[in-house]
Amino acid sequence: MQYGTLGVVFASILIANRGEIAVRIIRTCRDLGIKAVAVYSEADREAMHVRLADAAYALGGQTSAESYLNVDAVCGAVAASGAQAVHPGYGFLSENADFASAVADAGAVFIGPPPAAIAIMGDKLSARRAAERVGVRSVPGMTEFEQTPPAAQPPAAQPPPGAAQPPTPDDVKTFAALHGYPVAVKAAYGGGGRGLKVVNTPEDIPEALESARREALAYFGRPELYLERYLTSPRHVEVQILADAHGGIISLGTRDCSSQRRHQKLIEEAPAPSIPPEIAAAMGEAAVAVARGCGYVNAGTVEMLYENGEFFYLEMNTRLQVEHPVTEMVTGLDLVAEQIHIAAGEPLRLRQSDVRLNGHAIEVRINAENPAGGRFLPSPGTISRLSPPAGLGTRFDAGYESGDVVSPLYDNLLGKLVCWAPDRQAAISRTLRALRETVVEGLHTTIPAHVAILSHPDFQAVGHSTRWVSEELDLSPLDSGAQTAMPGAEGKTATPDAEADRTGARAEAVRREIQVEVNSKLFKVAFWDTDEPPAGTAVASASPRRSAKQASGLSAHAGGEVRSPMQGTVIKVMVSQGEAVARGQALLMIEAMKMENSLTAPLDGTVESLFVEVGELVGSGDLLAVVA
Repeated sequence: MQYGTLGVVFASILIANRGEIAVRIIRTCRDLGIKAVAVYSEADREAMHVRLADAAYALGGQTSAESYLNVDAVCGAVAASGAQAVHPGYGFLSENADFASAVADAGAVFIGPPPAAIAIMGDKLSARRAAERVGVRSVPGMTEFEQTPPAAQPPAAQPPPGAAQPPTPDDVKTFAALHGYPVAVKAAYGGGGRGLKVVNTPEDIPEALESARREALAYFGRPELYLERYLTSPRHVEVQILADAHGGIISLGTRDCSSQRRHQKLIEEAPAPSIPPEIAAAMGEAAVAVARGCGYVNAGTVEMLYENGEFFYLEMNTRLQVEHPVTEMVTGLDLVAEQIHIAAGEPLRLRQSDVRLNGHAIEVRINAENPAGGRFLPSPGTISRLSPPAGLGTRFDAGYESGDVVSPLYDNLLGKLVCWAPDRQAAISRTLRALRETVVEGLHTTIPAHVAILSHPDFQAVGHSTRWVSEELDLSPLDSGAQTAMPGAEGKTATPDAEADRTGARAEAVRREIQVEVNSKLFKVAFWDTDEPPAGTAVASASPRRSAKQASGLSAHAGGEVRSPMQGTVIKVMVSQGEAVARGQALLMIEAMKMENSLTAPLDGTVESLFVEVGELVGSGDLLAVVA
């Protein structure tokens, strides 16, 4: 892979991502005097990252697969924009070796590791073997499966030619016989808790395999899986590394990411607390060894599990992590700027002996989810008001502003609150203060859960683990502390001017702006409008079928109604009309914001009515089925 000319930073960088991380990268580009080029899907035409960029190019499509995961479309934008480099952010194509190669073929520099390193470390199976070769222990796992996939498995879920065969239920049972339950079924090309399912009993195996494979394919474009021992109460600790193309590699301390729900992080902090200095140093050395062993270049994160004074290598993320700001706060570095300088061919600008960790930093991920009762249900919609906190040591990285729409099509991260203080307890106090200042109206957020976690004695005493939030923390009395989705959640909240546009003519010409695309490049065009709106113009009503489902009270069977708790897509229907079901039996699977949610029968009975089918979009409160 070719890197930039030594000492020459790029004139323009295309950010192949969206939301908070795209905004964050755009800001560093501005700091460095670099032109920032955005890309966007149809759903993101008016998104914050598009508004902030110097130029924006349409990818087409609505879903991730149609837009941000479309290599040809992204590379087409690279060519059309003339961007000299591409920053992939995190998620999407950031750990895709084929994309890194395609960027080089398009004549641009990929701001990340070389494709060979991504192929080794992005594939969690080969990454385990690479770690073992340099003497770093992994969590016990099973990666080789010789069995033929079940004949009933859909072609879309089959691995590419030459890939390892997926585990079967018998493989899981064999592994459990050696290591015991629970067993983790994990996406081989995954990360961030996506494509990870936990098997607690033999009865869980078929659904866990199917769900993990489906999620891995949807989120990473690859369905391969492997098995791993699921540790009882570990802490999730990771080490940030930087590596240049001249053989220089350094570690930047540890981060603790143990507060998780659905195997996805809620709160991160740096440095990881209550770890003896000699063990933290050993973790840093192990991370550098793993990176050196695979010829790594650029920023990366080596993730580990820490339990009873021992640590195990878990995986390496060949990209910038969501939680990178806590490392920035304690080191004083801009990691995106470091990535850009490394990709431009420069050697590292500091040595290991130069790294100093100052104070303590905590990051909370503010997601559009309703944490009430500990369920963390997705909550897409329009943000009617967003007022971030301020003050000493307080940073707020957001991908949205007041009036923006949080789509159910993508990840639900609204922004990240990061607070620094001289010590951990002061950082906790500052974060709690900042959380209580933060105002998000129009949808639910995880803020109440963050307050509950940070205030809890277990967290403050570092007595938590990766399973603490889901298995020990009582969130049953939790209120979301936010307004419910506002009317018109499918679009921006109506402004007085917009309302006037719909209801009557204007007495004088009004300056307007519209967005137009020319050869896929987005432009804003201003014009003066004196036309009256068409008589009787009104907001379109809901479809007759959806209105009927919402209006259908079926009061005689109210206790047996199954309603959608969120806006999302039906991805699986497990029952048919007329079928007998038991209370708690799974009926439907809804996916929203890359999270699957199972809806179960509220009572014993028969499926009297079934209103939806696979692939259908549903809204919060829609009546999906009736059990009587």
